[in-house]
Amino acid sequence: MDDSGSRPNIDEDRWNRLTEKQRACLDLLIEHKTSKEIARLLDISKHTVDQRLNAARDTLGARDRNETAFLYGQLKQIYDRVTYDAVDVPDRPTLVRSEFPNGSPPNLMELKDSSEMLGRLSSKRSPFGDLLRPDHSSAARIGITLTVVAVVVLIGLGGLSIGQTLTELLTR
Repeated sequence: MDDSGSRPNIDEDRWNRLTEKQRACLDLLIEHKTSKEIARLLDISKHTVDQRLNAARDTLGARDRNETAFLYGQLKQIYDRVTYDAVDVPDRPTLVRSEFPNGSPPNLMELKDSSEMLGRLSSKRSPFGDLLRPDHSSAARIGITLTVVAVVVLIGLGGLSIGQTLTELLTR
């Protein structure tokens, strides 16, 4: 009595009658979650989960919880497919012609690191040159630190002398 044309329509009708909330519960059911776990994950009561699963069982025409999960899993594979927008699908890769003569591989000794060239050409280089490099020796680090401290002390002393001079001018 089951002809080949009517079965897909019945399945599609069953799939379409499931609500999003029922599907959310069924998705977790096919992952072998208990009603209590489903309730916790969806932030609803266990009673609500059981109501949704019973309604879904009736919609799918299943006898029990396991058959409900099985039928839903089958329908999900058929009807819950992701459709892609043609804009989001990447184009097929194309081959690019080699710039090497006769398509032979390059001589690795002649290749230059492009990052060195970019560093020299970049206008955003540090005004301190190689001073901020992280690989200085211990002696160089001590020297740099002492120089920075000396500059800070000189700036501080200069500020104090300016402050003292201004104080003297204002008190006269």
